Amino acid sequence: MRSIIVLFLAFSLWSCASNGELYFDLEENTTISEATATTLDHSSWDALLKKYVDNKGNVNYTAFKSDLPKLKSYLNYLSDNEPDKSFSKAEQFAYYINLYNAATVFLILDNDIPESIKDISGPFGQVWLKKFFTIGKKKYSLNNVEKGVLLKMGEPRVHFAINCASYSCPKLQNTAFTAGNLEKLLDKGAREFVNSDKNDLSDANNPKLSKIFDWYKSDFTDSGESLITYINRYASTKIASDASIDYLDYNWSLNKQ
Repeated sequence: MRSIIVLFLAFSLWSCASNGELYFDLEENTTISEATATTLDHSSWDALLKKYVDNKGNVNYTAFKSDLPKLKSYLNYLSDNEPDKSFSKAEQFAYYINLYNAATVFLILDNDIPESIKDISGPFGQVWLKKFFTIGKKKYSLNNVEKGVLLKMGEPRVHFAINCASYSCPKLQNTAFTAGNLEKLLDKGAREFVNSDKNDLSDANNPKLSKIFDWYKSDFTDSGESLITYINRYASTKIASDASIDYLDYNWSLNKQ
């Protein structure tokens, strides 16, 4: 049955790609941690991250704007190197994480650094549906990347890897993702977020968690384990198995330095 489901998903994603959706190939018996020879060069994005993003994930957007041409050049590079069947799963995953994060930074800079990403207008008032970057010959939105590709991978740690330019988001890593460092950075992002001030685990019986764990609970519990079990995998301070969970308000203020 699992084989049938995986094959169906692979066919579905291939069909979507042929109809103008972003390409992603789910192959049976492969994992995202399988690192093959890197085919893409993310060094320009890595250099920008190291220059303008601090260790807390906050961005110096004002200074970053002076390097907007370099960011555009990187996005053009991604556009010209659209994933296909020659890409390993790890390479594809790294590609789309970097694409999401770089496009988000570009969106902020291109809209004169608003106080919140939600201040940027888009279709139906939702900036995530705004199609503003090109891959190949088609325009896509952040939602296309997140919902159309990344969340279909069945890897909940992606929620700690992509950044929505807001204070309550998981931090923007100041290292670009690659096929080689993917597993390490996914794990690092999960541990940092769970143990950050985006959650309050001080009361083991009544922890206060990020709304991300509420909005995407099914992603964290899809394997059959409880949300608490998943969080305790990364938490320095463990939550009681029968804890009563509350969720913190989400702060959409810009993650600027």
